[in-house]
Parts: sequence; structure tokens; C-alpha cells
Amino acid sequence: MTSKMNVESFNLDHTKVKAPYVRLADKKIGSNGDKILKYDIRFSQPNKEHMDMMSLHSLEHLTAELIRNHADYIIDFGPMGCQTGFYLTVINHENYNEILDVLQKTMEDILVATEVPASNETQCGWAANHTLEGAQKLAKDFLAKRNEWHIVFA
Repeated sequence: MTSKMNVESFNLDHTKVKAPYVRLADKKIGSNGDKILKYDIRFSQPNKEHMDMMSLHSLEHLTAELIRNHADYIIDFGPMGCQTGFYLTVINHENYNEILDVLQKTMEDILVATEVPASNETQCGWAANHTLEGAQKLAKDFLAKRNEWHIVFA
């Protein structure tokens, strides 16, 4: 890297991180004092592995829907283009351990889900691109390393 870039994750040395992890990636204060926090939820080791699109897509649908059953401060849960993780954006909530607990509860919900929400042509832009089983495997693998989520760097 030669100079600091505008996008926070472009300044992160992806060769030094150890997935899976959950890290606070950014924090902004709005003009009315609201705190917007963005978490890097990394499922796959950058440049070594990635999530397949169908599983990632389904995990996104499941998490985006189910996480809101556990927290009312969720703004968005969206995938990274590199297919190694997601960004979770929240408002006015800075309790890191609670974020981990909410993610754990959501992944546990995914393991018992019987369908991918909104995986039809009316509600999704690529409805044929889903796999409940794939999303559940990602959730199971992520949960298996729950005690490591706070460790970002190897």
C-alpha cells in the first residue's frame, strides 16, 4: 500500500487476518449524533477460500431476515464482493459482545430454517440462485469457531 485509501477495508492487510472473525471496521457519527457502526463479518480466509455464490446469497437472505428477530438496531447485512464475508451495519449500538451473541443466535436460527426467505422471483433478483443446505453449512462452520470470532489477526 502506498497511501491511505478512502475505503476502510482497502487499508486492511488481508494477508494478516485469520478468518473467521468479527471486527469493528468503521464508525461514523451522524449530524444528529447517531452512531453508525460497520462490522466486518469474515467467513472465509481472504485469497485462500471464498463462499460459493448460491450459499452466500442464501446466507445473506437468511441472516438479513432472521437477525432482525434478535436486534432492532440492524441497518443492513450485505455481502462482500470478494465472497469472503459480509458487512453488518448497526445504529446506536456499540456493544461488541452483544453483536457476537446476536450473530450466534442468528446462525443457530439458520441451522433449523426450513426455507430461504424471499427466494422467489417476486422478492429476489436471482431467485434460482439459492441453496438452503449451502447456507446452513456456512452457518455451521462459522459457529464451530465461535470462540475465535474476536481474533482478527493470526
